[in-house]
Amino acid sequence: MSRLKQITEAVRDAGSLGVADLATLTGASEMTIRRDLEILAAQGVLERYRGGARSLLLRGSEPPFALRSDDNTAAKRRIASVVAGLIADGESVVLDSGTTCLEVARLLHDRRVTVMPLSLHAVNALSSSSTVTLLVPGGRPRPGELALTGPLTLASVQALRFDTAVIGCCGLSAEHGLTAFDLEDASVKRAAITSARRVIAAVDASKLTRTALAHVAAVSSLDAVVTDAEGDDGLTAAGVTVVTA
Repeated sequence: MSRLKQITEAVRDAGSLGVADLATLTGASEMTIRRDLEILAAQGVLERYRGGARSLLLRGSEPPFALRSDDNTAAKRRIASVVAGLIADGESVVLDSGTTCLEVARLLHDRRVTVMPLSLHAVNALSSSSTVTLLVPGGRPRPGELALTGPLTLASVQALRFDTAVIGCCGLSAEHGLTAFDLEDASVKRAAITSARRVIAAVDASKLTRTALAHVAAVSSLDAVVTDAEGDDGLTAAGVTVVTA
């Protein structure tokens, strides 16, 4: 876990924490902690006060995209490499939003595939490709996340049939299935799953056994889960193919 994420979660759980407490928790100097707090304050994660910070994130809310994009990067790239390897040239792919799916988009840049990305981050990553047939859905981008949501996005996804859906998530467990923090995002994920012949979930270890607010789909709707986790936490027993990156 990155230090910024460690600070974010500690302050969120406590409500507020002092610089000295955070220095003890992370093993960093107080000067480093103050710099970290300035970065997190600029991202809207917390509010500074003299000697510490208070969280602006509610329990059960998702940290900002900018913070997550620097977390578990190596694992996300390994997962993305495996997912990209499961996609054949000529396939049509609906690609979910999120940091791991953005890594998949980058690996598909030079492939001969058709891709509908569900975030503007991934649209941008693929926009310069001379080999990808890029389909851009309508919709409203969520601030920061730039995930596309709303009725225009749903209509775009529902109008097509894809070979593969690559889905990210905020939580995945055998009992509660695939879950997301944002209700509109959950609706788009469900539409993508319904519109695809094959569904691959790209899930780093931190998401396994976690359950977020909005239910997306049962694990039975997934054909494969690609993860860096050492154990599958009951997914194989539930009939899901688990591939370890």
